[in-house]
Amino acid sequence: MGHLCEKTFNCEKELTLSIIGGKWKMLIMWHLGKEGTKRFGELKSMIPEITHRMLVSQLRELEEDLIVYREIYPVVPPKVEYSLTKRGESLMPILESMHEWGKEYMETILKNQIEKTISL
Repeated sequence: MGHLCEKTFNCEKELTLSIIGGKWKMLIMWHLGKEGTKRFGELKSMIPEITHRMLVSQLRELEEDLIVYREIYPVVPPKVEYSLTKRGESLMPILESMHEWGKEYMETILKNQIEKTISL
């Protein structure tokens, strides 16, 4: 399993978080899962805050962990596309739950801020 081979995990939750942890991997998986196969440049434009180097690194780790599949087409110039593997697709319900939780949490925070402002 790529970069995870040398690590020891105390529990399954720790393993899962090491694979999807960090905002970049989750965003990459989210875009691939929701919008399908993408080229590097397309992913970069969807996540403008990420550096070229970081996107390369995160895609490589996701590929090593069998979450992302990289297909190279033998054309000039080379064409490379990224998509979620079946294993990667199986993470989408988790990411969707995290999205919903964050959305509800943000709505609660905003509602509380508005109520505090009104009561002042």
